[in-house]
Parts: sequence; structure tokens; C-alpha cells
Amino acid sequence: MDRVPPALVPQLDADVPADGLTIGEAAAVVGLSVETLRYYEREGLLLDPAARRSNGHRRFRRADLDWLAGLVMLRETGMPIARIREIAAISRTPGSERERLEVLQTHRDAVVARLEQTRRHLVALDTKIAAYRAYVGDEEDAIHDD
Repeated sequence: MDRVPPALVPQLDADVPADGLTIGEAAAVVGLSVETLRYYEREGLLLDPAARRSNGHRRFRRADLDWLAGLVMLRETGMPIARIREIAAISRTPGSERERLEVLQTHRDAVVARLEQTRRHLVALDTKIAAYRAYVGDEEDAIHDD
């Protein structure tokens, strides 16, 4: 995980023992279900494969959890899994910060476009709600006038 400077990933406020956390514990710490964490692993979204004990059980270390927290944040911004996979692949190469920046900037542009669209939708909804309130108010006045 030393390929990604700590300043470039979220730092979780969680106690992580030296031997790491189980998949269930790791999922809970980063706010994912175990199945979602397994999916992320299958999809190649983790920076490195999770360490495994001799019994084959995964162990997630501090760096894994910080990386996962970054993935959660990216998903919450609406970043598609394919784009996150791209970020993960690029991040495995030291010195690829400029390429990661380009991917993030492109995604930011998409988020801003969605935000502008959402604002237009909100104006349309407010207009429709105002029209319905006016109509319902007029209708109630007409009923009470009888």
C-alpha cells in the first residue's frame, strides 16, 4: 500500500490489531456488507489481495481499510465500478498520481453535471408542487364556499 501516499486516502479512526481484521470486522468498519467486500475483491478493486491466515481466512490491515474507505467514498459519489477498477489498476503503479488525478477530475466533472441536472429537476418539482398546492388550495376554497 506504500504506492499510495497516506495523504491521498482517507484515514479511518479504527483500532486495527497487528494481524488485521476478519472480513466481517473489516466490512463493518468501512460500512460495507461482507458480500460487497467480497465483490470488491473479486472485481479487482482492492489495491492488494487481502492477507490470509494459514486457514485461508482473510485479514485486512490498516492500509487495506484506508483503501476500502476511499473506495466507499468514490462509490458514494456515484463512481462506477469500472472507473474504480481503473483507479485501482493505476494506483498499483508508483508515480501514477497524475493519471489518478485525471480520472478523479473526469469523475468530478460528471458529478458536477449530475448536480446541475438535479438542480434543474428540483426546480421542476418545486414548480409542479407549487401548482398542485395552488390547485388544491383553490379547490378547498371552492368546497368551503358552498
